[in-house]
Amino acid sequence: MRKSHPIRRVVLAGAATVSGIVLLLSLKPGSDPASASAAGGAAPQQTAAAQESAQGGAQAATGTATGDAVETQYGAIQVRITFVNNKITKAETVQQPKGGQSDQITGNAVPKLNAATLAKQSAQIDTVSGATYTSDGYKKSLQSAIDKGNAAAATGASSPAPSESAGNAEAAAPKVVTGTVSQTQYGPVQVRVTVTNGKITKAEAVQQPKGGQSDQVNGNAIPKLNQAAVAAGNADIDAVSGATYTSAGYKQSLQSALDQAGG
Repeated sequence: MRKSHPIRRVVLAGAATVSGIVLLLSLKPGSDPASASAAGGAAPQQTAAAQESAQGGAQAATGTATGDAVETQYGAIQVRITFVNNKITKAETVQQPKGGQSDQITGNAVPKLNAATLAKQSAQIDTVSGATYTSDGYKKSLQSAIDKGNAAAATGASSPAPSESAGNAEAAAPKVVTGTVSQTQYGPVQVRVTVTNGKITKAEAVQQPKGGQSDQVNGNAIPKLNQAAVAAGNADIDAVSGATYTSAGYKQSLQSALDQAGG
């Protein structure tokens, strides 16, 4: 008997080759998922993280924005807003129609429009009766200010509000305090202030002498006193010419409000 046969050797060698190929093929699927995870699995996770950062990582906006000046039949009106953590905390006019009857109209309308802005947190506020032109101009300028504030917040370029405290966002929460009523020769005066981080960010009269000439006098005096209170940051403000009694009562009530707010 011969020890080996050529054909048998060929058959055995072929069988060994086939077995090796089958073994390699059986190992390949086990390595593909790992390579797929390393190569492509990380991308969806990064995208989700980026989306989460874009949607939830943006800081609340704090700053000020001044709207465009809007010309009305009686003069220009321009609104400036202060916003803290995306909420409007103050609205004021930096321009408004003045002179003659406009002083009385705007003196009555602007405080109402300011208050409505804080309540609505938008430019969708009601027109003040008897001040249609002023109200329309106010709302247009207000919308412009809101648009500018939103654009600045989206780019992270919102200007710091005077009340913002670095590293302590919670300290920016405003405090609203109403002073005691001060009786004057022509009627009561009572002042309410908004204080943020120890600074007056808003002042307004919730009571003031009314009727007859008082409407005109206080329509001119109160807005000036409000602006002076915010600018000075205290009750040491000048009396408005022609409104001595109202000014004195205003300052007394303002000091009372500041005392309640902690100085």
